[in-house]
Amino acid sequence: MTTAEDLFIIALALGPPDRPVGQGDLSLALAGAELIDLAAAGALTVDGDRVVPGPQPALDDRLLGEASSALARQEPYERVEDWLWRRGRDLSAAYRSALEEDGRLTRSSRSRSPFGADRVEPADTPSRRRALNRWEDDEPVLSGLAEAVGVPGRRTESVPDPEDDVAATVLAAVNDAVMELEAVRQRRSIESAAFANVWRGP
Repeated sequence: MTTAEDLFIIALALGPPDRPVGQGDLSLALAGAELIDLAAAGALTVDGDRVVPGPQPALDDRLLGEASSALARQEPYERVEDWLWRRGRDLSAAYRSALEEDGRLTRSSRSRSPFGADRVEPADTPSRRRALNRWEDDEPVLSGLAEAVGVPGRRTESVPDPEDDVAATVLAAVNDAVMELEAVRQRRSIESAAFANVWRGP
């Protein structure tokens, strides 16, 4: 299990039913979770706001391995924010597909889903229990990523280790990217409303 998988499970299991976690928000946070896990595996470091690749370690997780292979390996290297947008494109759908293939998702009875009419929820598996245990333990990185995408009920006082520059930088970038995405949504909503008013006339 990876932080990204744990985050996906938490978002499905604990996301607010009246306002499900958006796929775009979740995709950005999943890309951030991958960076944090890759740093823990020794595959990268963060220098300022740049993702500096290291050796490519053998990774058991397929999606994390894909993330490692996708790192930009030419200077000046990629900014963390740029990675989130590039790697994050449709990433929540990729994690959904992987978890479904492994039998870790099941059909959901919830009225709404961030994935449309085809509703899913975490199956009762060791993966789900592990993710929920990390959540209950108030694990700072998972809590911070989940909060960034709107999962309620975990107003944590804990923060990543001050010496963990990667986690701190990535969490800040995820929050900024999610806010930027929300600003884009609001702008498009206003533009759509204005366009509709033009067609309706005075």
